[in-house]
Amino acid sequence: MALVRILVDGYSLLHGWPELAEGQPRYSPAARDELVQMLGRYADASSTPVTVVFDGSRPRRSGQQVENQSGVEILFSHSGQTADQIIERVTHRMKPYGEVLVVTDDHAERDTVIAFGGLAMSCDSFIRTLANTFGELDRDIERYNSREKRRYKQS
Repeated sequence: MALVRILVDGYSLLHGWPELAEGQPRYSPAARDELVQMLGRYADASSTPVTVVFDGSRPRRSGQQVENQSGVEILFSHSGQTADQIIERVTHRMKPYGEVLVVTDDHAERDTVIAFGGLAMSCDSFIRTLANTFGELDRDIERYNSREKRRYKQS
C-alpha cells in the first residue's frame, strides 16, 4: 500500500530538533511556526500530506484561526485529550486508504501505531529524512538551472 499521510507529534519533534528555532522555547508559537514551515517544504517535496498534532488547545489569535498553513494540516488536542490519542484514532481510521507514517519519540506510541497497522519513525530518523530530501531537491534544482543556463547561452 502507498503512504497516504504523515502524522507528526509536534512537540515530540520540536524537542528532538534543537537546531530548529534555536533560542526559542519549544512550546512557543515561533518554534511551532518554523516546524510547520519545514513540514510544508517536505510535504511539497514528497507529495505526501502531513498533519502535525500538538498537545493543548489552539493558541488564541485575532481573526480567523488557521488550521492549514504551508500545506500542512495543524491540529491541537482538546482539553482532556492528548496528541497521541488523535494520532492513534487517525491511524486506525485511515488504514483502509493506505499506510500512515507516525513521527514521534514516544516508544509506546510507536508500538501502538504499529499494532494499528501504521508505520512509525523516530524524530531523529525523520529529521535525517528531511535533510536528505532537501539536499536532493537542492541538487535537482541546481542541475535544472545549469541545464537551462546552458540552453539559454546556446540559443
